[in-house]
Amino acid sequence: MPKPRIIDAGRRRSLRGLGGLSLLATGMFVRPALADPAVHRASQQLMGTRVDIVVQCASAAVARDGMAAAFAEMTRLEQRMSRYRPDSEVSELQRCAGRRAVRVSPELIAVLRTAGQLSARSSGAFDVTVGAYAGWQFEAPGTHVPDAGELARERPLVDYRQVILDETRGEVLLHRPGMRLDLGGIAKLPILDAGMQALQRHGLRDAMINGGGDVLASGQLQGRDWRVGVRDPRAPERLLGVLSVSNGVVASSGDYERCFFRNGRRYHHVLDPRTGMPADGPHGVTLVAPDIETINGLGAAIMVAGEAAGRKLLAPLRGVDALIAGAGAPWMSDGMARRLRAVQPSAVS
Repeated sequence: MPKPRIIDAGRRRSLRGLGGLSLLATGMFVRPALADPAVHRASQQLMGTRVDIVVQCASAAVARDGMAAAFAEMTRLEQRMSRYRPDSEVSELQRCAGRRAVRVSPELIAVLRTAGQLSARSSGAFDVTVGAYAGWQFEAPGTHVPDAGELARERPLVDYRQVILDETRGEVLLHRPGMRLDLGGIAKLPILDAGMQALQRHGLRDAMINGGGDVLASGQLQGRDWRVGVRDPRAPERLLGVLSVSNGVVASSGDYERCFFRNGRRYHHVLDPRTGMPADGPHGVTLVAPDIETINGLGAAIMVAGEAAGRKLLAPLRGVDALIAGAGAPWMSDGMARRLRAVQPSAVS
């Protein structure tokens, strides 16, 4: 397992992200004070993105041990849920699709249970069986658009109702041969949350984990809430504003991260389960909640379902602030409008 890159703020005065507001690769940022020896940071590549941890702790040794434990736990779960690893539980499910059930970990059962519930609530706008659309390649230089015939052959394999859970036995069956899972829209938050729990077991209560546009925040940083920048999905080099968060989660979905252009059209990785083509709904969704359970996967569902349907999905939720960015002015819930603050241009380095 690759070792996390651990940097003490007091030893790296010029580190990007320290001293003033600084944009991270994911479009989120934090503000550790310049040269504070109690602020520690580690980074590692996980789940196809960069994951950053920042903690405040007087003991550098405790901080290092806690962050290493968090990365170890997140790596363990990623290895179980990755569709790219042949030894993962997800790969085993796919090999056994249509033939037999597979005994899997409680963590994967929980993720699939959440996925099924969200799929039902969103009328199939969210569906982890979109993994059957296997021909898409979004990473350069091997980008690829499947042809219509390929998508038509794969479409019958996309149906969340064919993922059969037996929670008593701890088993999962993909009912049809050829079915494939893509947990990218719903496994990341539980994996990051497991990392946060590992930090807290080491006594690190003031901590932030930032992974690919999703941020979990616990406690505060130097007596102030953590500050998280919200990227404008229509112009990702700009920020729509800044959120202050303590003991909560900010989850962002967008069509600007994994995408490419071909023949004047932009193709992105959020696929519509009904067609196998990139969703043509909002460009991005940002959600703020006190816990991951309330909003896990919801951003991707709204990007497929569209703004009107997304607002209906949000209506019964309590304690959730939301921003949906389409072609026009972004729509914000009342709570998000109160929470989001403009960022001073001079504050961004």
